[in-house]
Amino acid sequence: MGEVSGAWLSVIWRACNFLMSLFFALATYVQINDPDAGVWMVAYGIPAVLCACVGLTPHLTETLPWRRVADLHVMISSAVVAMMGWRLHRETVSEIFQLEEGREFSGLVLTAGWLLLCRHSGRAPVGMLRVSTAVAITAFPFVAWLYYHIHKELQSNWPSHCQNAI
Repeated sequence: MGEVSGAWLSVIWRACNFLMSLFFALATYVQINDPDAGVWMVAYGIPAVLCACVGLTPHLTETLPWRRVADLHVMISSAVVAMMGWRLHRETVSEIFQLEEGREFSGLVLTAGWLLLCRHSGRAPVGMLRVSTAVAITAFPFVAWLYYHIHKELQSNWPSHCQNAI
């Protein structure tokens, strides 16, 4: 029974990585309209590739190149998140998704959090806690994107380059 549940956990883990890779790829694509598109395309593109790699070969997280790229991305993202978070806090922003900086902040937190969740996931079979966390985190961006897509009035204060995204 343990082997069967372990196999299913592995399948779910890989599926979550493919879905997050898809989400990060979509996030990369919608940056095309952004004035500073290059920065944000790299910020989402790197996790998209890393997640696709984990989905294809879960033990890849134990290789030095994967860890170095992921660690560098998490380190840079953490520094930017700290700066943006301080700025958002100083400006006492309450509706974080209504500001472009708030959405960028949330996206970087999501990429860093996901890469940290993937870290060392190839050492041993993934457990129920990691997979449950992955399912919850995977559902959030798709549900949020769908919610904002359905409720167009929430996008009324967004800059024009954000309103015509997917």
